[in-house]
Amino acid sequence: MSPQRYRPNQTPCGRTRREFLWQVGGGFAGLALIDLLSRDGFYDQLPAAEKSPALEYALAAKPPHFKARAKRVVFLFMNGGPSQVDTFDPKTDLKKFDGTAYKGPAVVGSNGRPVGHLMNSPFEFKQHGKSGLPISSLYPHLSQHADDLCVIRSMHADTAAHASGCLQMNTGSVLIGKPCLGSWLSYGLGTMNESLPSFIVMTDPRGGPIGSASNWTAGYMPAAYQGTLFRSGTSPLLDLATPEGTTDRTQRNTLDLLKTLNEDHLRERPGNSELAARIMSYELAYRMQTSAADVVDLEKESPQTREMYGLNQPGTADFARKCLTTRRLLERGVRFVQLYSGGGHIEDTWDGHTNCITNHQLHAGETDQPIAALITDLKRTGLWEDTLLVWGGEFGRTPTSEGVGKPGRDHNWQGFTMWLAGGGVKGGQAIGATDEVGFNAVEDRCHVSDLHATILHLLGLDHEKLSYFYQGLDQKLTGVEHRKVFKQVLA
Repeated sequence: MSPQRYRPNQTPCGRTRREFLWQVGGGFAGLALIDLLSRDGFYDQLPAAEKSPALEYALAAKPPHFKARAKRVVFLFMNGGPSQVDTFDPKTDLKKFDGTAYKGPAVVGSNGRPVGHLMNSPFEFKQHGKSGLPISSLYPHLSQHADDLCVIRSMHADTAAHASGCLQMNTGSVLIGKPCLGSWLSYGLGTMNESLPSFIVMTDPRGGPIGSASNWTAGYMPAAYQGTLFRSGTSPLLDLATPEGTTDRTQRNTLDLLKTLNEDHLRERPGNSELAARIMSYELAYRMQTSAADVVDLEKESPQTREMYGLNQPGTADFARKCLTTRRLLERGVRFVQLYSGGGHIEDTWDGHTNCITNHQLHAGETDQPIAALITDLKRTGLWEDTLLVWGGEFGRTPTSEGVGKPGRDHNWQGFTMWLAGGGVKGGQAIGATDEVGFNAVEDRCHVSDLHATILHLLGLDHEKLSYFYQGLDQKLTGVEHRKVFKQVLA
């Protein structure tokens, strides 16, 4: 082999003298930068996974920014988009102009569907409670709690598509990869228990929302903050029992050895939050063998309670099971529970393109009694005053039909309805308004991120202060635009 040949100005390290001096100079500048960043607190803002190999304190309880009105949240997600003009936003002009062509300014129609004529709601609205809050006949049980509901009729979003709509409602962004509301609460407040996840999601047996786990992801945060999915049906969690022939001591020794090996592995791979979260999950799973098995055992509930939720009725059984399990989870310190009604596509969700009438009769019928029972039960158990309930979908539906004589309704992201109830909420009122027929939010408009700011406020968190340092920026759930807390919601 011939001896290595060097260019006249090349150093033994394989660089020219000019390259060597340039790189060394850059290194000295880097030392100065490191010193400045250290003084400025830059490294204290690094994600927990990059600082702590064990992530043992990622979910430690943290104080709120100010006194909280609520401690926990139940998000009742009506997947597919419920119609505001058929549920909580009555429009007398729809009856007047039923069957006529819409001539307003709204941009309507999604996915190339034709815009039909204005269509009156077939559901009768009546005033309920001392407040006289109007609610449609779709909700005979929930209407008994009219004085507890704060209905926001002026919601609006940025997208007409289900996938991006669900993402925005959950994460504040139409783009994939952002932390969801439940993750922000776990990050900002920590957990209230050591034996169950802080954030639990229960989907519909017909399928999850479009986008699936992107809706309960921790995004760029450590994976410890992501939601834990409970399966549909009577067995939400598998493999809770200790294997036959295994003693508690043997299992504990095995977990201790596994933890030691995993943490050694993690030290060689700093910043791997998925691995750190997996280590934590083994310990949590060990504790859940007792606590989770107990929480999902609904046979321990009285026959009266099971009947109240509609657990023994085929139409309501699934959502009743989820709602009753939710109450038991809240009692044991779970901070955020999200329940999905509707899964898959079109008629299996609230996406009433074909026939909004039969669609909403089905899905409202499945959820009305269980939601009303959950409210009653939260009051009975003393959890009502500090539990926040949120109801709604990714958007609403148009007041027009899909075509002449066709009873389906299209997507409407420009004006729709959601409601809040429970901890810190002033019930028995409707806030904001859409136009005469229910297309556009025109009064006290509430963007999805305004709703998020309000939810955070009720839990004692300032949406402008709750941030996570990522890619050189203080990331926030409510983004960079100015957002407001809807003070009218507050009790």
